[in-house]
Amino acid sequence: MTTTDRLPAAAPAGRPAASGTRRRASVRTAERRWGLLLAAPATLHTLLWIGVPIVVAFVLSFTAYDIIHTPEFAGLDNYATILGDGLFWRSVLHNVIIAAIGIPVSMFLALVLAVMLNRAVPGRGIFRVMVFLPHITATVAVAMIWLWIYNPSENGLLNIVLGVVGIGPLPFLTNPDLALGSVILVTIWQGIGLKMLIYLAALQGVDGQLYEAADLDGAGVVQKFRHVTVPMLRPATFFILITSLIGNFQTFDLIYILTEGGPANSTSVVTYRIYQTAFQEFRVGLANAQSVVLLLILVVLAFLSRRIVGGTDGD
Repeated sequence: MTTTDRLPAAAPAGRPAASGTRRRASVRTAERRWGLLLAAPATLHTLLWIGVPIVVAFVLSFTAYDIIHTPEFAGLDNYATILGDGLFWRSVLHNVIIAAIGIPVSMFLALVLAVMLNRAVPGRGIFRVMVFLPHITATVAVAMIWLWIYNPSENGLLNIVLGVVGIGPLPFLTNPDLALGSVILVTIWQGIGLKMLIYLAALQGVDGQLYEAADLDGAGVVQKFRHVTVPMLRPATFFILITSLIGNFQTFDLIYILTEGGPANSTSVVTYRIYQTAFQEFRVGLANAQSVVLLLILVVLAFLSRRIVGGTDGD
């Protein structure tokens, strides 16, 4: 049989392949349609409750508005006022201090707990629940618990403990030198649970063969943690860092209940300052301008975090 005699026999073999390609393309198209349909409610929710308020806040930031009277265009006056508002920038500094101390400490403790609770230890389920419980507890309830712990009298729980070693009683929330540190301690305690849960989920996705290869190379516990665990958790670390930064700059109810920004504005944060501007001073246009500045700060911090951590893909 010649070569030309075999050519017609090869033609039918191409038709099933083309048919399979069309089916795969049809399946992908159907998946995209279903994906868009399922994502539509969340997308509309985001546009309605996040996108629209951002646009409205941006528009009102160029106005003089006191809730009662009609907004009047004020140009860049609100932003010029922010530049000279020492209390606003002091509040930003407080957020930066809380983030710079509280987030790394809570992330480190959460990672250590996640590594420990990822092993088959007795009662690990109970320990996981105990660590995660502060996160799901209402912040108001958390603040009330810590008000009792920080009670400046000798009956305060922390002062009772310190009294055993001859220290105190200390005015944790009424002393400007102690108040911000006391708030940071609460944020660390409350934030460990969610970070631990994310790290725990990420640890369970790490390929065990990497640890086996490290064992063959003679790596110790610390070396495996540094060269295997930490790099493989980089996407989770980036996610935790970004969400923690955003959550830090959204802190309000904890400050409102514990200190109301005092004493002497030593614990005032950005959201509390915006609240004061809008609902105590009735300068709503200025408060919206402060919110826009806060959004820009978060964008810059998110960019810097990506550069520091290396993104979500481990590059």
